[in-house]
Amino acid sequence: MNTRREHIPTSELIAAAGDRLTPTDRVIAEAVLSEPTLLAFGTVTDLADAAGTSRPSIVRFATKLGFDGYSALQEYIREDLSHRLSRPSERIRHDDPTHSTARVALERALSTVFEATDGKQLADLTSPIVAADGVWITSGETSRAGAFALHSGLSIVRPNVHMLRHHNLATDLSGASDRDAAVIFDFPRYRSQTMETASVLAEIGVHIVAITDGPLSPLASLTRTWCSIDIPAVGPLDSSVPAVAIAELIVAAAAAQLHDTARTRIDRIESLWDETGTFVR
Repeated sequence: MNTRREHIPTSELIAAAGDRLTPTDRVIAEAVLSEPTLLAFGTVTDLADAAGTSRPSIVRFATKLGFDGYSALQEYIREDLSHRLSRPSERIRHDDPTHSTARVALERALSTVFEATDGKQLADLTSPIVAADGVWITSGETSRAGAFALHSGLSIVRPNVHMLRHHNLATDLSGASDRDAAVIFDFPRYRSQTMETASVLAEIGVHIVAITDGPLSPLASLTRTWCSIDIPAVGPLDSSVPAVAIAELIVAAAAAQLHDTARTRIDRIESLWDETGTFVR
């Protein structure tokens, strides 16, 4: 992979290689500059199709820009986009992605959710949640929808599930114990209050289940029970779709592990909904 540390804009990388670019390379460059997220999140085939050229031509283009291959260039571009567009105030100054580009980004992000929960990994994430006396849930802004989905679903299949709210944090945390588990969602830019809450829970002895972006996340240092998923930008904001997806998978796995206990609880809730006229008949 290219070893330069400073993130040079894609346009400058292309300009620096200008005298070495063939007419085919220039067509690829135009496709990249017109839709940079396609290079960041698409496959070699996606970019080749967009430029009307071949896969080997895409790989040769990457090497002319100073990279070992397409994957190295793609990683660099992703980091560059992350570096430049980590703030909504920056993203809003760029063109909104096309429907196809947003779809590629979301499909790739959802694939990381399924990779993170493949095989026994989903059971490993869910088992502490099932075994705990109580479950505490909190998140950063990006993943709040995932936290709400998890709270809503888990509350139906097991008791003592709590959503931590920052304005009432001290009161809520006073009830936490080392027999509990906590599910913490957060991604760059990490919320300082979410990190502080996770640290307090870990010090109490609460089993932390972290849904985050990788081993360098501050959450990963607090627990061995964590998984990494991608959160793409859709327009100026980070998508909440991957966090909601993994929350729903965890709820489904918890229901399966709890089995009869979950079924009994759901039946009781259904009865109470009927008694209290919760739904319009």
